[in-house]
Amino acid sequence: MATKTVADVMTMVKEKTPGLKFVNQGHNGWTSGGIAEKIEELGISTADVYTIFLGTNDWWQGRPIGTLNDYKNNTGNSTISGSFRIITNKLKSLNPSAKIILITPLQRSDFVYISNYKNNAFGSYKEKNDQSLKDVAAAIAAIANFEKFKLVDLYNKSGITQQNMINFKRLRDPSTGAYKDYRYPAFIDVPFDPEKDDYPYPAGAVNMTYDGLHPSDKGYAVIAKMVMQAMN
Repeated sequence: MATKTVADVMTMVKEKTPGLKFVNQGHNGWTSGGIAEKIEELGISTADVYTIFLGTNDWWQGRPIGTLNDYKNNTGNSTISGSFRIITNKLKSLNPSAKIILITPLQRSDFVYISNYKNNAFGSYKEKNDQSLKDVAAAIAAIANFEKFKLVDLYNKSGITQQNMINFKRLRDPSTGAYKDYRYPAFIDVPFDPEKDDYPYPAGAVNMTYDGLHPSDKGYAVIAKMVMQAMN
């Protein structure tokens, strides 16, 4: 359960795992809270393995992380931790012996949607609503540790970092107005005008992601390898 990312990752995994069948329950833009709220309406299939890849949208939308006690005590859908409990309860009810794999969010660079430059977001190098994406990843890891679930820690162990998510961000030099390719962290305080500026991630900027957020084929290959290791 997550966004299109999981479908793309699992397609790669399927190519290397004969007989594997998967169903994607990803919904673009949904948070763990959105999944938890609709959990009984999603028609989730009984399976031998479930992967849960959520958290980045929760962070950007400013949902409270909560604590491990919110998960342990099943306190409801008001925190990320509580939402995860609702989700895992459902999966356990479908197949108590299923393997459940939790996947932490990737780090994020500055995101700009290629079809709508006004749809943009700063990266996880700073906090949103006084919460870091690193803390979201830590909360998910704590749940995995408590439940003895498998963990794919993309945030800390994938090698996909601010330094290689993109090669550069092409922005106007504030002092000259000319376009310049800025590497991380030099671009952090350089303004981007979605009304006037060119798209900041041309082909040469693509590395582990193509837009600062969504993985490229290179990034998907890294994630797929880690998921395969967790499944085995």
